[in-house]
Amino acid sequence: MTDGNRPLADRVALVTGASKGIGAATAIALGAAGAHVVLTARTSAGLESVENAIFDAGGSATIAPLDLTQAEAIARLGSAIGERWPALDILVLNAAMLGTLAPVPAIDPKEMANVLTLNVSAQAALIAAFDPMLRKSNHARVIGITSSVGRKPRAYWGLYGASKAAFETIVSAYGDEMERISNIRTAILDPGATRTDMRRRAYPGEEPKSVKEPSVVAERIVALLTEDFATGHFERVG
Repeated sequence: MTDGNRPLADRVALVTGASKGIGAATAIALGAAGAHVVLTARTSAGLESVENAIFDAGGSATIAPLDLTQAEAIARLGSAIGERWPALDILVLNAAMLGTLAPVPAIDPKEMANVLTLNVSAQAALIAAFDPMLRKSNHARVIGITSSVGRKPRAYWGLYGASKAAFETIVSAYGDEMERISNIRTAILDPGATRTDMRRRAYPGEEPKSVKEPSVVAERIVALLTEDFATGHFERVG
């Protein structure tokens, strides 16, 4: 049973890209709110650090190192989690790749394929792998982390922006499909300017302390899950 301090108690959550940045902060915040958090990312060391932070705060977590560009690995993860828990209550799709910021004519086809594989194809594969578990939840919620360039094109951001526009369409279409036949609801969240490695690569001259910490976004995600939302919800943090 939930209480005021642990509003997400007894829920199982999966967070992608959970080894650092917004993903790590979100996983820690979900753990503090009572959820059991499954952490996935490519780097085991980063995941272990986040897992320890969750344990130190009295929460519980499981790490699952994984390369999301490998579709068969996503399917295996879905099977493994399905064998351990009857349902998945929260899915936070956070993992993404920036790629090179470049004019559209200069976009490298190979890099474009890599970005679209992680930012779009892997996200669809994750939804497919966990759809059965989400359907079994009494209160399944999916939150996709996007970027403003997915909605408003910007010079030199064509590749990343296109991938986020496609990502939003995939998540939102899934929510529309599920709204009347299940308890699954989907939302899109734009974190805005946040102190992450991706932000540092995109804006190398920016003073890091001039933008908010990932914990601010994480706190909003937990609040959103606690307050609840209807499918199609969109918001920008700060």
